[in-house]
Amino acid sequence: MSRSPSFSVKSELSPKLDPESLQQWVVAFCIIRFDLEQGQLIEECYPPGCLTQDEELEVAFSSFPDSVSQHQNRSSIHDCIFFFRFRRRESSQIDASSTELAEIDKKLTPKSPDVKVLRRSKSNNDSNDSRYMYGYVFNRQRHDERLKRGGEQKSVVILSHSPYSSVFRPLLQIMGPLYFDIGRKALEHIAAYVSMWPPPVPGKLMELPIGNAALKVNLPPAHSLPSENGMLFEESASSMAPFLPNNQSVPQGLFHDSDLFGIFRGLLLQLWVLWELLLIGEPMLIIAPTPPQCSEAVAGLVSLVAPLLCSVDFRPYFTIHDPEFAHLNSLQEGDTFPPMILGVTNLFFLKSLRNMPHVISVGSPAPNTNRLPLATRSSTGRISSRPEGFGFQQLSLKKFSPSNLLNAVKLRRDGPLCLMTEHKEAIWSTYSATTKPDTSILNRLIDAGMSPRVEESMSVVNNEILRRHFLELTTNFLAPFGPYFRTRTPSEGSSPFVDPPPLIPFNADEFLGSLSARGPGKFVSKRMRSNWLDLYRRFLEGPNFTPWFQRRRAVAEQEQHRLWRQARMKTDIQQLISKMSELEIVDSFNAIERHILEEIQLDQSGRASTDSGATCQKLMGDLQAVFNVLPKDMQQLLLFNPQRAALLKGAPEHTKLPGRPLIQVGVVLSTSPR
Repeated sequence: MSRSPSFSVKSELSPKLDPESLQQWVVAFCIIRFDLEQGQLIEECYPPGCLTQDEELEVAFSSFPDSVSQHQNRSSIHDCIFFFRFRRRESSQIDASSTELAEIDKKLTPKSPDVKVLRRSKSNNDSNDSRYMYGYVFNRQRHDERLKRGGEQKSVVILSHSPYSSVFRPLLQIMGPLYFDIGRKALEHIAAYVSMWPPPVPGKLMELPIGNAALKVNLPPAHSLPSENGMLFEESASSMAPFLPNNQSVPQGLFHDSDLFGIFRGLLLQLWVLWELLLIGEPMLIIAPTPPQCSEAVAGLVSLVAPLLCSVDFRPYFTIHDPEFAHLNSLQEGDTFPPMILGVTNLFFLKSLRNMPHVISVGSPAPNTNRLPLATRSSTGRISSRPEGFGFQQLSLKKFSPSNLLNAVKLRRDGPLCLMTEHKEAIWSTYSATTKPDTSILNRLIDAGMSPRVEESMSVVNNEILRRHFLELTTNFLAPFGPYFRTRTPSEGSSPFVDPPPLIPFNADEFLGSLSARGPGKFVSKRMRSNWLDLYRRFLEGPNFTPWFQRRRAVAEQEQHRLWRQARMKTDIQQLISKMSELEIVDSFNAIERHILEEIQLDQSGRASTDSGATCQKLMGDLQAVFNVLPKDMQQLLLFNPQRAALLKGAPEHTKLPGRPLIQVGVVLSTSPR
C-alpha cells in the first residue's frame, strides 16, 4: 500500500494522543540517524520514556542494514522496509515512578529536540511483561556526493509487542515518506491516530483509520499469538480442531502476508524440508543480501507451520550487536544450538556460526530494487520464464543433468563459505526429509514473465496455493492429536451439575504406539516416506509441541466448561431431581452451591461473562428447588452456614414432586444476598 494522495496533516483536525490506548498497538515511534562519527543515534523516541537505555541501543543497532550487505546504488534515494525481533531482558523491566510519568506527560510535545538523551525510565504498562519486542523499520539511504562518504541514512521505526506485520508494514509506507516530508509532526499525528484505534481483535478483519486513509487488515488468530504477556485472547475451540477453515481469506497463523513464493522461488523444492525443520524446531541460519529479504524469508518460514503455534525463537534480522550473539559465538563443535531461526545479511556469521546445522541462502543481490529477479539460479537449477507454469520437470528433473549434479556436489563440498565470493540460493543441511515435495502443487504455480504488475498479482496467487497446501499439510499432521482435545457434553438424563469428565490423558509412548498401529491418515501417509513415525517422535521432543499442546488442552477444557455451563442453564431442575435418590439430591445441592460461588468469585475478580447475572439467578433458583425437596432435618443443618443461608434467602418456595411430600421453606435473614 502506498500513501494516499489525499492524506494530509492539519493540526486543528488531528486527534489528541491517548497514551494508554496507543500501548495496545505501539510501544513507541523512533527516528534513528546513522552518524559517521558517533554511530547510530536515536533522534526521537515518541512518546518519550518508553524504553530502557539497553533497549534503545538494541533498537538503534537493529534499524540499519549491515554495511557489508550494501551495494552501490546509483539512485539518489533508496528506501526499504524490514523488521526485527529482540528479547527483552528481565533486568530492563523497570517501573517509572508517578513523578517520572508526570514529567514524561509534559514532554510529549517538545519543539525540536536534538539527539535524544538515553534514559532508563519507562512506563509501567502491563504489556511490558512481554518477552519479545518487534521493530518495523522504514530505512532511507540518500546518496549525495556533497556529503561525507557520499550520503546519509535514517530509519523510522515502529516498536510493538505484537507481530502484526499486516498492520505495521502499510503503516510504515504512509509514515516513512510522511516523516521525511514534514518531520517530527508525522510521529505526533500518526501516534494520535493509532491511539484512536479500537483494541486489536485477533483473527478479525479490522478497519484502522489514518487521517483520510484507512488500513483494512486481517490480524493473525489468537491461537498463533504467544501468551507471554500474561493476557490470553479468547480462543475459539474450532482453532484447536484438526479441520481446515472454511474461510480461506482469514489468516491461520503469523505473517500470512509474507511473500513466500517471491523469496523462496529459487528453492521451491526445498520448502518441504524447511517445513519439517521448523516443525521439529531445528536451528537455522537464513542468509540474504538485504534485510528486507532475510526478514521476509524468516517470516515466510514461520508462516509455513500454521496453524501450529510457533515456539521457536525467530529473529527476522539478527546482527552481531544482539546481546545473544556472544553466547551463540561461544558454542563449540558438538555443542547444541538453541532452537532459533536467525535472519542475517552479514557474511561474518558464516564463520562465527559455522557449526549451525542448517544454512539457507535466499534472495538475490539487487542494488536498485527490493524486487527479486524473476529467473534466479539455485542449487536446483535455473527456472526459465514461461507463462504456462513452472512444471515439475523444470524444478526437479533438471537437477539430474551432469552440470547441475556437479554444481550440487561442488556446493556441498565448499559449504556455506562459498557465499563469501558469490551469492547463490542453496541449502546446506544433512537432514533427510520425511515429506516428499508435492508435484501437483509445484505444477500449479504460475510464472508470469517480467512485468512487475503481473508478477506481483501472480505472486499473490502462488502464495495462496503454497500457503493453502502447507496449512492442509500441517493440519493433517496434527490431526492424530485431535482425540486429546475432544470435549464431551452431559448425556441425556444425566446431571450437568457434576464435574465434567477430564480430557483423555496424554502419554507420548502410548500415542506413538497407537499411531504406529493405525497410521497417520491418508493425506499424510501419501506424502511421507516410511519413516514418518520418526518425524512425530522428533516433533514430540522439539520446542513446538508442549506449548501448542498445553494451549490446545486449555482451550478444550475451557470449551468443555462452557458447554456444561450452557447445559445447566437449559436444565429443568424439577424434572431432573424427580428421578434422583436422596443422596443424589444432596450431591446436586452441593454442586449447584459450588457453581454459584464460582460465578460470584468471577464477578468479584472482574472476569465474569456477560450472562453471569442470568446464570447466577438460574442457579439460585435451582438451589432453592433442590433445597425444598430435602428432609427437614437436612435443611436445618444446611442453614447453620450463614453464607449458604444467604444464598437461599428469598420468597417461600412451594414444590410438589411425584411421590414426595410438599415442603415449604421460608428463610428470613438480615444479610442481603449477593
